[in-house]
Amino acid sequence: MTASQPAKETSTPARPKLAFRPLPVPQVDVRGFWGDRVDAVAARTAGILYDRCVEARMLEQIDPDRPSPGIVIPFHSPSPDEAGEQGAEFTGSTVTTQMFWDSDWGKTIETAAYSLYRRRNSELEKKIDAVIEMYEKLQQEDGYLSSWYQRIQPGLRWTNLRDCHELYCAGHLIEGAVAYYQATGKRKLLDIMCRYADHIASMFGPEPGKKKGYCGHEEIELALVKLARATGEKKYMELAKYFIDQRGQQPHYFDEEARARGADPKAYHFKTYEYNQSHKPVREQDKVVGHAVRAMYLYSGMADIATEYGDDTLRVALDRLWDDLMTKSLYVTGGLGPSAHNEGFTSDYDLPNETAYAETCASVGLVFWASRMLGMGPNARYADMMERALYNGSISGLSLDGSLFFYENPLESRGGHHRWKWHRCPCCPPNIGRMVASIGSYFYGLADDALAVHLYGDSTARFEIAGRQVTLVQTSNYPWDGAVAIEVGPEAPVAFTLHLRVPSWSRKAALRVNGKLVDLEAATVDGYAAIRREWRQGDKVELDLEMSMARLFANPQVRQDIGRVALARGPLIYCVEETDNGGGLHRIALPREARLEARKEPNLLGGIVTLSAIGSRAETEKWGHDLYRSEPPAAEETTVRAIPYFAWDNREPGEMLVWLREG
Repeated sequence: MTASQPAKETSTPARPKLAFRPLPVPQVDVRGFWGDRVDAVAARTAGILYDRCVEARMLEQIDPDRPSPGIVIPFHSPSPDEAGEQGAEFTGSTVTTQMFWDSDWGKTIETAAYSLYRRRNSELEKKIDAVIEMYEKLQQEDGYLSSWYQRIQPGLRWTNLRDCHELYCAGHLIEGAVAYYQATGKRKLLDIMCRYADHIASMFGPEPGKKKGYCGHEEIELALVKLARATGEKKYMELAKYFIDQRGQQPHYFDEEARARGADPKAYHFKTYEYNQSHKPVREQDKVVGHAVRAMYLYSGMADIATEYGDDTLRVALDRLWDDLMTKSLYVTGGLGPSAHNEGFTSDYDLPNETAYAETCASVGLVFWASRMLGMGPNARYADMMERALYNGSISGLSLDGSLFFYENPLESRGGHHRWKWHRCPCCPPNIGRMVASIGSYFYGLADDALAVHLYGDSTARFEIAGRQVTLVQTSNYPWDGAVAIEVGPEAPVAFTLHLRVPSWSRKAALRVNGKLVDLEAATVDGYAAIRREWRQGDKVELDLEMSMARLFANPQVRQDIGRVALARGPLIYCVEETDNGGGLHRIALPREARLEARKEPNLLGGIVTLSAIGSRAETEKWGHDLYRSEPPAAEETTVRAIPYFAWDNREPGEMLVWLREG
C-alpha cells in the first residue's frame, strides 16, 4: 500500500456499528463484465429456465385446471451419486426431486423478474404472469400453498419437514415474489406469499399449540427477511428469527415428527442431523458440516438475523464457522463441498480436485453468506471471499452465452466433464441465473449515513441518504484492470461516509479524492478505506489497485495439492485447458522462477486476460512401453497458457487443470 499525506477530510474511522443493507436490484445498473453476464441471462437464460421447467412437466403440477400429473419423476432408492439434494429419505426410503418443483419455479420467477428489469420481454412476462395466476388459483383458503402436497400427496402437509422441502419451497416462492414486485411493480404474487407466510406463522412458533419445527433444507429464513424488508412487516422477521433460534433444540423436532408419522427417527438415510445442521442449536455450532448448500443458507439466515437484531451471540458463532470453512474446507476457486455422497463436507483438508463436487449452488450460497456478513459492517475478509466465489466458483456454472450449466465444478478434468442443458435436480440453473441477474445488489451496502462499495466495475447506483437522493457512477474495466473512477452526484450537498474495499490480493493501492491523495493506512479499517465528507455534485474518487499476479500454494495438509501451484490475477483464479496447451496437462510443470506474463485478449472468450509462462512437459515419446523405469522421464520446454477458471469448457472439449505441478 502506498504511503502519502492524508487528505483533510479523512481520519482514522471508527468501526461501523450500523446495519448495512443491499440496494434493491432496480437501484443499480451494471455494465462491463457483469453487464455482459446479466444481458446473457436476460436474453437467453431466463427464457431457457421457463422452457425447461415446462418440458419437465412442472407447469402441469401447479395448474389446478389440469388433472394432476401424478408422479412424473419415479420414486427410487438413492444411489451414492444422488445422495443429499436428491437423496433425502421419503416414505419407504424412496425419493423424488419432484416434491421441490415449487422452488424451481420460485427461482425461475426471480431470474425472470430481474431479467425483465434489465430487458423488457413482454412474452416472458406474460408467461410468468400466467404461472402466478396458477399459484393464485392453487392457494387454499387458509393460505397454504404447495403443489406437491395439494396435487400429488394431499393430506400429508407439515408431516415431514426433515425431508420434503415444504418450507424451502415456500422460501423460494417468497423470494420470487419480492423480486417480481420490485422489478415489475406487480404485487399479485407478493400478496399470495404474504398470505402463505401468515399461514406458516400461524402454524410455527414458540406459542402454545404451535409446531416447534423448521425446515430440513434451510432457505425460508433468508426469504422471510427479504419479505419483512419489502413489506415493512416485522412479524416476518420474527418468524425468520424463530426458525433460526429453534433449530437443533431438544427435544429434537425431527425425532418427534418421525414418531408422529409412525416412522423410526433413526431410519434416516444420512444417519446424522449434521447433514442438515440441526445437530446442535446454531449458537453452539463451531464446525461447517453436512450438506453444503443447506449450510450456506443457514449461515446466511443467521447473518441476516444478527444484522437486524444486533445479535452478537450469532455473530460469534458465525465467525467460528467462517474461520472453520476458510481454513480447512474451501477450494481455491471459492467452491465447497467435495463429496457427491452428501453433496457436502467430509473431513478437514479433504479437497480432491478431479472428483470435487463443488456444487454451483454451494458457491452461490457462499456469496449469499458473505454478502450478509457485510450487513454487520464493511469487512474485507467477507467481501474478498464473496468476490472470489462470484468470479470463480459460481459463474463457472453458467456458459458464457447463458445456455448451458454445470452442477459440479471440479478443479481438474480429463476431458469428460461438460455443461448440460438440464438436470434431474435442476436447482443450479435458476440459482446461478437469479444471482447473476441480481448482481447489482451485491455491489453496495447502505446504512443510515454510510455507503459501502463492496465490488468494483462499471455501474450506476441510486440511493437516498440523510434525506438526499444520490447517484454514484463507477467507471472501470474491472476485473481486467484495477483503475476505478467514482463520481458522486448528490441532488444537494450531503455528508456521509463512503467505504471503499481495498482487496487483500492487491499489493499496491492508491486513493485520491478530487485529485488529492489520501493516506490509505490511516483511512483503512478491516480492509475498507473510509472517506467522511460533505459530498457535492461532481466529486470524484479514484482508486488504483495493482492487478497483482500470484502463485498460490495450499496448506501442506491438503494432500492433493502438495507440490502444486495455482495461478491468480486480481480476483480471478486461472486454469489451463487442453485447447491451449495440448493433452496430458498433468505432465506440465511450472518452475517457481518462471516469469508470469499477463496479456489482454479482446477476441478470446468474450475478451479476457490470459497468463503465460515458460514451463516444462514430461515427454512420453521416448518412454516406450515400459510402465516403470529407474530413470525419470525427459522434459521439454513448453509455453503454459492459462485462462480464467470461470471461462473453461466454452470452446473445444478437452482436459482442464487448476493446480499445476511445480518443478
